[in-house]
Amino acid sequence: MDETEFWELIDSTRADAEGDPEDHAELLVERLVQLDPDSVLDFARHFEARYNRAYAWDLWGAAAVLLGGASDDAFDYFRCWLIGQGREVFEGSLHDPDALASLLDEFDEEIDGDGEDLGYAADEAYEQLTGVVAPDLGIPPQPTEPLGTPIDFEDDSALAERFPRLWERFGTP
Repeated sequence: MDETEFWELIDSTRADAEGDPEDHAELLVERLVQLDPDSVLDFARHFEARYNRAYAWDLWGAAAVLLGGASDDAFDYFRCWLIGQGREVFEGSLHDPDALASLLDEFDEEIDGDGEDLGYAADEAYEQLTGVVAPDLGIPPQPTEPLGTPIDFEDDSALAERFPRLWERFGTP
């Protein structure tokens, strides 16, 4: 599975799920079990590599603005959700997290921002296909610390200054 096929699978299942992250994960598993186990592992490598790339302070700050705060776990699930939003949103947010203000049509913190189940879709599909847990993917792990300069998520003025467009649209007044 190449990168284009990976993103096509993400996009088509998101469209079929009408943006609901839980339905998206279920549909993704359904589609992945139609592939062979090696293709599922390829998908998992693409997903994990992007998940690791998104481990950055700036993106965590953007998640904190969108979610009204973001714990370690919330940021992990946010990164999965972000991948689920497709290539344009994902790559655009990595380039400029403040651009999420224009990349996202809408954001409902009750539904959006939590893609935990998306992060397990490939593992679940692989196990359904083979009856065993997926092997190590052989890709470098995420860094021990997020990339970039730390941000104080408790400082609203710092978040508003760092993410002016995102803060104006989604920040707490």
